[in-house]
Amino acid sequence: MEQGRAAKVLVVGNEADQVWVLTIGLRVAGFEVETASEAEGALFAMAGETFDLAVVDLMIPGANGIQLARMIRGQFPHVRVVLMSAYHLSERQLVVADCGVVGFVPRPFDLTELAGFLRSKLAAVEPAGDAVGGEE
Repeated sequence: MEQGRAAKVLVVGNEADQVWVLTIGLRVAGFEVETASEAEGALFAMAGETFDLAVVDLMIPGANGIQLARMIRGQFPHVRVVLMSAYHLSERQLVVADCGVVGFVPRPFDLTELAGFLRSKLAAVEPAGDAVGGEE
């Protein structure tokens, strides 16, 4: 990510109200945000623009979040991926899934905490798969 520019985030989720709230919250926190509602749309968006991070819902149409994370890792290895879901995944489950994510965000989440968590993932030299709030 270039110094001085806002991090560009792709939010991928099919629940329009939740995506809208997350998008507005991240924009207020200083991120540049685009959205996609399913895996194919996310890959299409990434092919046309450069993103720093993708926040991907675990349950999306087409490929699920873990499958999409694997596709992103293969096609856009510079993009860091954070999964989100109402279903909790432990760090161990993420490692076993071998999907290359740098973290997991359980819903519901606090937008201020989430923004800080995403910034820490963007600043990290070596991605580490953990959860917002340090949960495992």
